[in-house]
Parts: sequence; structure tokens; C-alpha cells
Amino acid sequence: MFKQDGVLYRQVNHSYRSDYDLLIGSGLYGRLVDDGWLVPHEEVDLALVDSAVVYKVLRPELIPFISYPYEWSFGQFKAAALLTLAIQKRAIEYGMTLKDCTAYNVQFRNGRVIFIDTLSFEAYREGSPWVAYRQFCQHFLAPLALMSLTDVRLNQLSRTNIDGIPLDLASRLLPKRTKLWPALAIHIHLHAKMQTAYAGTAGLARSAKRQFGRGALLGLIGHLESAIRRFHWEPGKTQWAGYYQENSYTDSALSRKEAIVAEYLDRIRPATAWDLGANTGRFSRVAAARGITTVAFDVDPGCVELNYLEVVKRGDSRILPLMLDLLNPSPGTGWQNRERASLVSRGPVDVILALALVHHLAIANNIPLLSIAEFLQQLGQTLLIEFVPKRDPQVARLLASREDIFPDYHQDEFERCFRQYFDIEASDPIPDSGRVMYLMRGRGSLPESNGCFIPF
Repeated sequence: MFKQDGVLYRQVNHSYRSDYDLLIGSGLYGRLVDDGWLVPHEEVDLALVDSAVVYKVLRPELIPFISYPYEWSFGQFKAAALLTLAIQKRAIEYGMTLKDCTAYNVQFRNGRVIFIDTLSFEAYREGSPWVAYRQFCQHFLAPLALMSLTDVRLNQLSRTNIDGIPLDLASRLLPKRTKLWPALAIHIHLHAKMQTAYAGTAGLARSAKRQFGRGALLGLIGHLESAIRRFHWEPGKTQWAGYYQENSYTDSALSRKEAIVAEYLDRIRPATAWDLGANTGRFSRVAAARGITTVAFDVDPGCVELNYLEVVKRGDSRILPLMLDLLNPSPGTGWQNRERASLVSRGPVDVILALALVHHLAIANNIPLLSIAEFLQQLGQTLLIEFVPKRDPQVARLLASREDIFPDYHQDEFERCFRQYFDIEASDPIPDSGRVMYLMRGRGSLPESNGCFIPF
């Protein structure tokens, strides 16, 4: 992968020539692209590179926002796993197979899951085992089993295990009863023991000699697919999933808040937005309805899952729900901390929505208002933000079990702090709530966005 004049390209070397020609010539590439399963690309002039090893140069279609497995909801993880298996089955029809099954090869575009690694395909050789089997189990089967059967928050293990969750760890964390579930007994528990027993070159050599026919391969894929489809998780009653029903707004106040957000968005006409603390996406949809590509972040896995299910139900093409803890946002990880981008480096975007958010950061988590303003300025050029006063029932709830050590938490101080990083262009009170909506524009220069990219 490389960039030239701000455009992303992918280099195909002669070592991959036969597999690339088979991918294109067999019709597999065209079929996958037509079905919306694989990101399309254009072949461009080889003059872009000066190397004898280069066979082709590709310009892939860009993904609006790159997300990572530890930011996905349960439903997104499941959709990514099922797409990967569907592509593997399709590849076998065309005489090819996936040579790797990392979850990072999957993204979300226009509300749908899509595979982005064009060079993950190789010619299928009859009798050969599926080389990506272990990786699929670590990147998809283990996380989904843990999320479904132990605790949905264990998807965060993907953040610290960049090559997938180790199977021995998954085996220890899963309930003992899963040893009686054939799929998990074979693909996780037994698989983990086999990895330990046959670790090293001798085990690899014995494994390589085993014949694994096409029928057995298809049976393996079908077995994995059946297991994935059985996994289930209901959001239920998580901390914030019922927020809209239990907040301090009257119906008229909530409607007025939506109208103000719509008016501000119509005024600034952004192309991209991040909705921080999006809950189940009510205000993200106000943005999406205006053609704004919106990433809807929330810390509550139930909210993100409900939002994603609604995206699927409606066929929303402009909303991407994702998990995010603003107090511990996704860092840059991997080799040189550059394989997986941090949250900040994936911005800035045109507008940040920070609705009913600041009091959670300032009071529940002791973040100074000035620091919040500084952080939000790094993320977006324009800000739609809501100030919630201390007399609000939601703030009173936060202070109910702790001493009020926040004498500076009031509207005048909020405006003073944010004016150091933003110009306040408009403010509108939300009737019957005491809350105030603001439209602000960032001051000074911001770092240029990395734009759209596809990871290594």
C-alpha cells in the first residue's frame, strides 16, 4: 500500500501474478464486486512505481471510515464472520481459496459489510488444508463465542490481541458446558489442545502431509457457519439503552432539540459527522437524512447493537454505529503503532455532535471543561454541543452519590472555556429543559485529515 499525491494505491508484485490473474480471469473478482462483497479497484499506470518486481498497480475504492473489530457490536462481528465464510465458499466454486481470514479484512460501507483485501485469494489446490482456518477461529469464532456465551464486553480482547484471541485463552474463558457443544468442542477446545501438542516444525510437517479434500473443506466451512449462526446476544436492559424513554425531556423539548440540530446542520452543510455518545442513533439519523456520512459512537454495547440492528432494518447507508469509550479511545496499535489508526488520526471530520455528553465527562469523570474543548477541537472543525445545567435531573443523578466538587460547572464557564478553541455562532435554549444547544466553529488550524484509507 502506498500513497502518491494523496491517492491510495496497492502494488501487486510478480510473485502474486498467477493468483491475481486467476482472481480476475475466473470471474470471481467480478462476481464478488457485483454482489457488493468485495471492494472494487481500477488498474492504473505502472509508471507510478519504478520496480522490476511490480506486476500491477491498483487504485481501490476508498472506505469512508475504517473501523476495527474491537469497535464493532455483536451483530457487526457476526455479519463480518458470515461474509468471510460466504466468500470462502464462493472462492472454492471458482478454484480459489482465502489464504488469510483476519477480521481486519472486513469493513462497513453504505450500511453493509464488505471485504477489502483483494490479494487474500490464492489458487485452491485439491487435498490442501485451509491455511486460514486457525486465523478464522481466532479472529471470528472465539470472539463471537465469548461475546455470546460469556460477556459481550470480551470483544475488547481483540484490542490487545491483534492476531485474534488465542484459542487457549478462549477455551479457559468459555463456560465448561461449551465442551459439550460439538462446534466449540472441536474448533476451540480441541483446536487449542492440538495447537499446544503440535507446536513447532514437527507438528507443522505432519499436518502438511494430511490430505483434505474439497468435500471436507466445504464441510468444515459449513460447520463453522452453522456455529456462527447459532450465536446470539440480546441487548436487553443495558445502562443507556433506554435513555430516550427515561431522560428529562418532554416530547415537545425533544422535538425542538431535533429541529435545532437539523437547523444547524442545514446551516453548515457538512459532508461527514461523528456523533459522540450517539446512544441508539436518534440524532445520527437527523444527520444521515441530510446525506451526511455519520459515525455514531457510544460506549454502551446495547446501544450500539440496537443502532446497528436499526441500520440493517432501515437499510441506512449513511450511519456506521461503533463502540467507543471517549475516556479511553482507540489508540494506534500494531507495528510502529501504525497498523491500526487511533481515533484522533482518523479525523478531523466536518462536524462533531456532542449532545447530552459534556456533563458525563465533566462531572461523572472529572474532566475539566477546557480539556474537553481542546479534545473536541482535535476531532472536528465544527461542533454541535449541548450544555446540561446542574439543575437537570440527569446531572442530579450523577451527583446523588458523590460530593459536588464542581463549582465551575455552569454555563458562563462552559462558554468561556469553549471560546478558547471555538467561536460560538449560535445558541438556542431547549424549552422546558434548561438545556442549551450551541453551534461552534473551531479556531486556528487543525491537522489535515488522513482521509479514507485501507489498512495494511
